[in-house]
Amino acid sequence: MPKELVVLITTPTFKEARAIGKKLVEEKLAACANIIPRVESVFFWQGRIRQERESLMVIKTQRSVFGRLMKRVKSLHRYSVPEIIALPITRGSKEYLQWIRETTR
Repeated sequence: MPKELVVLITTPTFKEARAIGKKLVEEKLAACANIIPRVESVFFWQGRIRQERESLMVIKTQRSVFGRLMKRVKSLHRYSVPEIIALPITRGSKEYLQWIRETTR
């Protein structure tokens, strides 16, 4: 099973994504946080279809810290049910994957 993960997180604003990303990297829960400032999201919430502009975070971390990362995101995020989806990295450059493992704890 892969040790490294890509975690997708949406936020209502770029400012919030930047603040969360910075905290995760500072606290060694993420090796890197890429932020796509503007995505269009269409979703079903509270009985109706909604359409919102959001920012998308692409976080690189490892499986061993994911639980703490998720808890920290929930404490910083303004949504009551934030999107936090982890995907395994099945392949990547050996050096980059090693950097993720060395940078997070």
